[in-house]
Amino acid sequence: MPPWLRRLLPATRKGGASVNDVDHDRLGVLMADLARSWTAPTDLNSTLCAVTQAAVDLIPGADSADILTIAGRHHYESHAPTSALPADLDRVQARFGEGPCVDAAVDGFVTRSDDLTVEQRWPRFTPQALLSGVCSIVSFRLYTHTATTGALNVLATTTHAFDDEAVTIGEVLAAHAAIAITAGRRESQFRSALVSRDLIGQAKGMLMERFSVCADQAFQILVTLSQDSNTPVAKVAEQIVHLGPGPGLSPRPGPGHIPRPMPKGR
Repeated sequence: MPPWLRRLLPATRKGGASVNDVDHDRLGVLMADLARSWTAPTDLNSTLCAVTQAAVDLIPGADSADILTIAGRHHYESHAPTSALPADLDRVQARFGEGPCVDAAVDGFVTRSDDLTVEQRWPRFTPQALLSGVCSIVSFRLYTHTATTGALNVLATTTHAFDDEAVTIGEVLAAHAAIAITAGRRESQFRSALVSRDLIGQAKGMLMERFSVCADQAFQILVTLSQDSNTPVAKVAEQIVHLGPGPGLSPRPGPGHIPRPMPKGR
């Protein structure tokens, strides 16, 4: 259990603490501690695992949790499930295109069902959830400011498991999950940009040597190949580097000669 979580829970209780046992004044401290703890080097999955485990440990009545992301209309992915159950129910929601996690991720901030035995909103999802033993569920939308939406989902095997204070704690954790996902995606994009830059540099060097052109002319060759083959410049550069200085870049007459565009898809 991370230090920030241990400080929030009563010292005399282990797990299952009631919401009233949580020091409400420490929720702001929780947010700051989470942010500071995630500045240390770690992978995104480890951070999301900490969030879902915190949801189970901090929210009374919670039996399991996960984070569901939805890219486009059909790509559903479960992250950091604390058991097999949340991931199983995510697959049910993906199959039917309905459920509390989908509603929270797409349409609203918090979607909550206190008693699935009388729930009417998700006629295909609800029977499957009940068969799995889930009786109440609360989902929190993750605002990641991208084409990918998501939700932090918390499940319970009892009805009326989550009250308003449980929702408050969940909102804090959802905010930090969104921050972690956004930061992780930006880091991935940054690394990808660095790789692309290196590939373009390598490809330019190979073109400069092979065709006796300057750096600007070599880059223009890449741009021309990109436009003619409708392929991103970074992908063209990757293809040139992969082909190497041998048969892939056969000799051409004269300085400044622009090689013929590579066929699309090569």
